[in-house]
Amino acid sequence: QDMKSKIFMTFLTSVLMLASCSTPKDIVYFQDMSKPDSQTTVASPQTILLRPQDKITIIINSKDKTLAEMFNLKNTSGTGGGQNQLSYTIDKDGFIDMPVIGKISVNGLSRNEVAEKIKEELITKEFIKDPVVIVEFSNLGISVLGEVQSPGRINIDRDQFTIIDAISMAGDLTINGRRENVRVLRNENGYKRTYVIDLTSGAEVFNSPAYYLQQNDEIYVEPNNPKIRMSTTNGNTAFTPTFWISMVSFAITLSAIFL
Repeated sequence: QDMKSKIFMTFLTSVLMLASCSTPKDIVYFQDMSKPDSQTTVASPQTILLRPQDKITIIINSKDKTLAEMFNLKNTSGTGGGQNQLSYTIDKDGFIDMPVIGKISVNGLSRNEVAEKIKEELITKEFIKDPVVIVEFSNLGISVLGEVQSPGRINIDRDQFTIIDAISMAGDLTINGRRENVRVLRNENGYKRTYVIDLTSGAEVFNSPAYYLQQNDEIYVEPNNPKIRMSTTNGNTAFTPTFWISMVSFAITLSAIFL
């Protein structure tokens, strides 16, 4: 009987040690690209295109500084913390209203396309012969919520902005974030559409329609089961080593009694 108890205890202890030392499969990113020569296709680049209610800053330069200043929208109120350059808000019809030039349609255009359009307008109408036009985003961003180190709104600072950019700027996922079920919520044609991305699969990440983000996208990282169970009293008790050691001891005691 003593020998059987020892064998039983050794077996259960070994199982517990193996379970405690195992590496969770849902933590590592891009598991299908772990080898040096791993390759996968990437979704076609998607450039940020302007929409109504977006804000942009437009700066026009020229050799004739005085002439160029006529076309720049300046803050003359003395407020704004020293920020003299004001932003244009794209109206519901997709237009901005510039000094001297007037209304220009920018809906559905990239930053570079807006800059080229304004430059062409200035040259064609003989306002400025040598304009240099710079267009920057002012209020474009995405929101990252859930199990990341720094949740909140992140400004878009480039023409092509990916989910990897967003997660990096949010400080990466916490250890409690579900890598295999990251959701991207996007406004499309009056509806909110959900894309699900599995960060443990490089092929799925880089080929997802949501790999390249759009302004106002919302990223949500779900908590894993241990984090969910933490919301209740003793929710994770049955999953701790102490609990299972107690159960093993109890089982050994029972086996000793009946054997």
